[in-house]
Amino acid sequence: MATTITITGAGGQIGYALLFRIAAGDLLGPDEPVRLRLLEIPQGLAAAEGAALELQDGAFGLLEHVEVTDDATTGFDGANLALLVGARPRGPGMQRGDLLAANAGIFGPQGAAIAENAASDIRVTVVGNPANTNALIAASAADGVPADRFTALTRLDENRARAQLALALDAPVASITRVPIWGNHSATQFPDITYAMIDGQPISDALAARVGDVRAWQEKEFIPRVAGRGAEIIDVRGSSSVASAASAAIDHVRDWVLGTDDWTSAGVVSHGEYDVPEGLISSFPVQSVGGAWQIVEGLELGGWARARVESSVAELIEERDAVRALGML
Repeated sequence: MATTITITGAGGQIGYALLFRIAAGDLLGPDEPVRLRLLEIPQGLAAAEGAALELQDGAFGLLEHVEVTDDATTGFDGANLALLVGARPRGPGMQRGDLLAANAGIFGPQGAAIAENAASDIRVTVVGNPANTNALIAASAADGVPADRFTALTRLDENRARAQLALALDAPVASITRVPIWGNHSATQFPDITYAMIDGQPISDALAARVGDVRAWQEKEFIPRVAGRGAEIIDVRGSSSVASAASAAIDHVRDWVLGTDDWTSAGVVSHGEYDVPEGLISSFPVQSVGGAWQIVEGLELGGWARARVESSVAELIEERDAVRALGML
């Protein structure tokens, strides 16, 4: 039985970057056939249909079927996995409340359509920003679907953090582990190196030998660089992150489905862990066990780190309350 995967905003650049890697087996492995549903708004249908033609021409052995639609009922019918990529970007002069309201009008109906039409094992990854709160909106609208089936992508932030550490240490990025992201996928996020490892050993001494004062480096270079990487790419490239976002989404879903050997990062629903209010979708250090994300508990957060986490969580609370005030939660 093939896995049915729905991608919203499939005619966009991130969707385009995702489709061919999924069809090639990068998401679920070389033995898992897939069926793709490309869900778009009417204005994006032509781009999605063009991508579908290219998928046909790629002659991917794992790809059983591609369907393009602008109807959410059709798009989520029987879906086992959903990547919610399409979102309303913040335009010139748009206030924060306007952005949240616009995205609530997208993710609320999608959550309801998932509840009504998706398979019972549905797993949802929200890529479109503001990802954490969009995931909360979708989960709130998905009556009967467990909230832990809705997640927000913060793996891109973790990948950026690991890459910056690898550069600082002149080490392979694969050697860097345990660099979780806490809080919101925004400028307030906290990339945490408290428990970071290089080749299975604590990173602190090696990093101090390279950068000197590690705390000062974190505050002045590391955290701003990771949190501001998206803006940096826009300045250099002239448009936002595409391939790296798609790659992180694949990492996230693959680990969720197939399991992890160590920590990673994901925006998941809080049950009160680390004093994050219950019900918020916040990024935590997580492991995937038996196809479910589990928050890594029992980690000690020093005063400086806890203040960072609390600041990002406060932003999530503000976003939740703003959406709630609009009557959309």
